[in-house]
Amino acid sequence: MLADGFLASAKELTEGRGVDIVLDPVGGDRFTDSLRSLAPQGRLLVVGFTAGEIPTVKVNRLLLNNVDVVGVGWGAFAFGKPEFLQHQWQELLPHLESGALSPPLGNEYSLEETDKALTELDERVATGKVIIRVR
Repeated sequence: MLADGFLASAKELTEGRGVDIVLDPVGGDRFTDSLRSLAPQGRLLVVGFTAGEIPTVKVNRLLLNNVDVVGVGWGAFAFGKPEFLQHQWQELLPHLESGALSPPLGNEYSLEETDKALTELDERVATGKVIIRVR
């Protein structure tokens, strides 16, 4: 059985080493645990702040294990560099087609069920990408 809490479980699963990458869409209180769960030379990818609070980084934590905190904001970045996004997709597509990468897909809804999809997102119970089919 895994330990209680994200940090304890990450350490337990890696036999104390820590994880190489954390994708953090939450921020808030989870941010510190995400940072503490990193292995030496790990990377924390910040993609949002769904907890509502924008955390701060005590940079001495970065020095302790040579870890990185990277902002991953594709919206404005991608609009300014469309050729970069196309290049990234060309690199990613073979891994998706071969099955080497399998993105987590959540529940699928029809267009008429959009309210259910939005409720799932609003209640923060979605796992993976919530899909709305328009056809």
